[in-house]
Amino acid sequence: MWSCWLVPAFCWLVHLCAAQSLRPQIASPQLATNNPTFTTVALEKPFCVFDGSLSPGKSYEVYLYAMMDSMSMISSAVTDNSSKPLDTTFQEVNGGQLGPYKAAVLNVPDCASPPKLADIRNVKKASDVLKQYLFRVGDDVSCLYDPNFLGVCNPPLASGTTYRFKYILVDVTLGIMKDETLWSDPIKTNSVKKSSTIDTWPGRRSGGMIVITSILSVLIFLLLAGLFASVFFAIMGSEDSATTETRHISQTVQQVAPRPQASSDRADQ
Repeated sequence: MWSCWLVPAFCWLVHLCAAQSLRPQIASPQLATNNPTFTTVALEKPFCVFDGSLSPGKSYEVYLYAMMDSMSMISSAVTDNSSKPLDTTFQEVNGGQLGPYKAAVLNVPDCASPPKLADIRNVKKASDVLKQYLFRVGDDVSCLYDPNFLGVCNPPLASGTTYRFKYILVDVTLGIMKDETLWSDPIKTNSVKKSSTIDTWPGRRSGGMIVITSILSVLIFLLLAGLFASVFFAIMGSEDSATTETRHISQTVQQVAPRPQASSDRADQ
């Protein structure tokens, strides 16, 4: 966690927690389990980090920037030459590969009255407390494809990829950066393991699965063939039986039919 969270008053008095010497921190496992995920990283919000840079009567916001920890990155700057924050989007920097992009705009966390961590044990309060303490990068799965979306897009991160993050304090009235943190230490999203996924495309199946699938297909074919053969011979047997019975009845009729004619001849004599 941010070291200033533990002793905010002390940090504010002696200014030992200057933002320029702090880095965004990944959320504590007690606050965010399964972090990072394949496409998200939960960070602690900058509580008590920018307090020394706040002026009474001014309006401020905190911008969060993200970038890949990549050698192909062109620049890590988040402001122009006049200290105005860049509005670079996820698409413009190829998901952070070419440079930082703005992932979020946050209110300045209230250092004087932070949410109580003890409330996390309360089921009714836990969700709200976590939202106040944490921000999840990569949590918006639809903003890239929504033509009506006008906010700051925070799309999913790439799996198995290392990122860095940075907070800056922005004077809303002047539109300039007033303070900033260092870039975070490298944080890598989880890699998708083949064993944990089910791929229905045959081209990506293992050789063993292909053999098993082939054997099962042959067995099913033989089973169906045997079933059809049984039905066919049963039908043919029924037809043969019916034909034999018909012939037997016909012969019986033929043998019985002449007898009335012989009786008629005797009567004529």
